[in-house]
Amino acid sequence: MATGNTEISHDFPSFFKVYKDGRVERYWNTDFVEAGVDTETGVQSKDVVISPEANVKARIFLPKIDGPDKKLPLLVHYHGGGFCLGSPFASAFKTFLSTLATQANVIAVSIDYRLAPEHKLPTAYDDSLAGLRWIAEHSDGKGPEPWINEHADLGRVILAGESAGGTLAHYVAVQAGAAGLAGVAIKRLLIVHPYFGAKEPDKFYRYMCPTSSGTDDDPRLNPAVDPDLLKLKCDAVLVCVAEKDGLKGRGLAYYGAMKKSGWGGTVDLHETKGEDHCFHFFNPKSENIGPLMKKMVDFIQLN
Repeated sequence: MATGNTEISHDFPSFFKVYKDGRVERYWNTDFVEAGVDTETGVQSKDVVISPEANVKARIFLPKIDGPDKKLPLLVHYHGGGFCLGSPFASAFKTFLSTLATQANVIAVSIDYRLAPEHKLPTAYDDSLAGLRWIAEHSDGKGPEPWINEHADLGRVILAGESAGGTLAHYVAVQAGAAGLAGVAIKRLLIVHPYFGAKEPDKFYRYMCPTSSGTDDDPRLNPAVDPDLLKLKCDAVLVCVAEKDGLKGRGLAYYGAMKKSGWGGTVDLHETKGEDHCFHFFNPKSENIGPLMKKMVDFIQLN
C-alpha cells in the first residue's frame, strides 16, 4: 500500500523511478488512440483480448482487402520501450503499423504484453509467446477473431519488433521453433534497433528481471549462447541498425551471431547513417524514414 513516501529506491532515467513505498513513476506516459479507421490509409483497427486472466490484449490492423477470398500475410508486432514503456494503442504505433500494413499489404497484430517493473520479466517474453499461440488457434479458420479467420494466411507469418520489441520477436521465433508450435509458419523475422543488453552487467535489465545476471550468459540478452538458436524457424532475418545508436554494437553482434550460427536461413543487415535509436518514431520528419520503410516493406512482402 502506498504511503506517500517520496524517497526513491531505484532510478532509471528516461524510463522509470521506484519509490520506497513501491510506487512506480514513468518519465513519460504513453498516449492512447481509439481503434477505428485510419484517415490517412483507410486501415481499420480493432482491439481484442488474448488472455482474459492476465488482461493481455492486442490491436489488429486490417488494410483494404482486394476481393473477398484474398488472404494476406500476417505480421506479428512487438513494440519497443525497454520492456517498461509503450503500447500498441499509442498514436505513434497506430501511424507506423497502419502505414506498414498498407505498403506491405499485410494484416498486423501488435501484442500488448504486460510491462515491467510492475510485471517482472520474463512476463513480457511469456505474454509475447502467448500472443503467437493465440494466433495459431486460428489455423483451422475457427479461432476467436473473425478478422484473422477470414483474412490472414497463417502459412505466411512475419515476426517484427523494434528495440525491446525486436528482442521479444527473436525470442518468440526461437521458442516457437523449439516447441514445434503448429498452426503458423514463420517466414520472416524483422529485428529493428534491437535491445540485447551489454557485456557488462545491465542494472536496468537486472532490476526488471531479478532471475537474470544481466550479462552475456543470459541467452535472452545474448542469442549466441542460446542452445535453442538453431531451432529458429523462418526463412530470412533482417537486422536494422542506426549509425548513432548506442545499441548498434549489440545489433551488429546479433547479426554476426545469426550469420555464424548455421541455422539455415538468410541474414541481411541494413544500417541507417546519421540517425539514432528508433529515429523513425522520435524524428518523424527525417528523410531517412522513407528508405528504412522501403527496406522493411520489401523484406516482409511475401508472394
